[in-house]
Amino acid sequence: MRLAVVCHPTYGGSGVVATELSKQLARRGHEIHMVSYQRPFRYDPLQPNLFFHEVEVSDYPLFSHPPYSLNLTNKLVELVEERGVEVIHSHYAIPHAQAAWMAREVLREERGLDVKLACTLHGTDITLVGVQRSFFELTRFTIQRQDLLTAPSAWLGQATERDFQVAEGSVEVIPNFVDLERFKPCEYQGIRDHLQADGRFILTHVSNFRPVKRVEDVVRGFAALRTKLDAILVLVGDGPELPKALELAKELGVREDLRVLGKMNDLERVYQASDVFLLPSLAESFGLSALEAQACGVPVIGYHAGGLPEVVRNGETGILCPAGENVCLGGLAAKILSDPERHRAMSLASRKNAEKFSVDRILSRYEHSLCRLIHGEEPCRSGADSVGGTVEVAVS
Repeated sequence: MRLAVVCHPTYGGSGVVATELSKQLARRGHEIHMVSYQRPFRYDPLQPNLFFHEVEVSDYPLFSHPPYSLNLTNKLVELVEERGVEVIHSHYAIPHAQAAWMAREVLREERGLDVKLACTLHGTDITLVGVQRSFFELTRFTIQRQDLLTAPSAWLGQATERDFQVAEGSVEVIPNFVDLERFKPCEYQGIRDHLQADGRFILTHVSNFRPVKRVEDVVRGFAALRTKLDAILVLVGDGPELPKALELAKELGVREDLRVLGKMNDLERVYQASDVFLLPSLAESFGLSALEAQACGVPVIGYHAGGLPEVVRNGETGILCPAGENVCLGGLAAKILSDPERHRAMSLASRKNAEKFSVDRILSRYEHSLCRLIHGEEPCRSGADSVGGTVEVAVS
């Protein structure tokens, strides 16, 4: 296959999934062209069969805001014409799926070429952005014209069908995946020393620190736990809610117990040093960070909301409490950490649960669905068969 994969390059689940999927498909011999306004987080420039194409954003005084969707559309037209792209795979509906549809219209009308469209929905593109009045009609129109729609959870698939008049059963559920060789249990004393844990429990939260992540609930829950146990809270990532979370920690008297690490590539080292992972999102479409934590043997505590119950087995690999009851985060974490046998059982169950989301198992489902767009029910040839075994590395 020759795929153009369009994604946001920033520190967030959709960009991570798009990049990891691209890398894995490239390893299977398919020719993958990643497209964005800057090199995606986790992109590997030395990966064979993987190419990055930067969308140059117009800078013209007439435009108050750069018309990124139009620049992206032109780049996709170029890739289909010049590199023989067969499928445009958009991650996050707006503006990527919209640009993909416009590119196909140009190619059909002006060039006599056709290209298949696939879109993987990631959550906030449906639950927050897409439902806004200023985006709703365009989002609905665009996703209804994709040849393949996928979502990482049944919860998100059902929300899409319900809210955007998409035919029932037309959203294929393909969960996110985790590299079990990279994310695995390991005693990482070096990180514990660096964090100055000094034998204290380590609770961790990883996100893009947007409002939907409820980071202030993380801090409140941690403050409740600190009345019972000696622990530190590790915050990984960056975003608009981080300053408010730090100010709240100061007000609650736990600021000195926080470790703020910013964005990291090697997240597995933090997970491996952690005792509990906190994820109290109210509309988590899947919970990739929760899956990565579980793969490292770390129990997850969060809200019973969104697609998280499809990733965390309540009572076995973690605990999910009623949404909005932020104090329960700390209380439940304290109970687990105060019971070593229960914590160990949850840790082992977490790793076993993560094994269901292995790269090979999930990637094969993506590969089959994408190949089916091109070849119907015919078996899909490997990239080596279709592009002459190319192992180029390029940036354009």
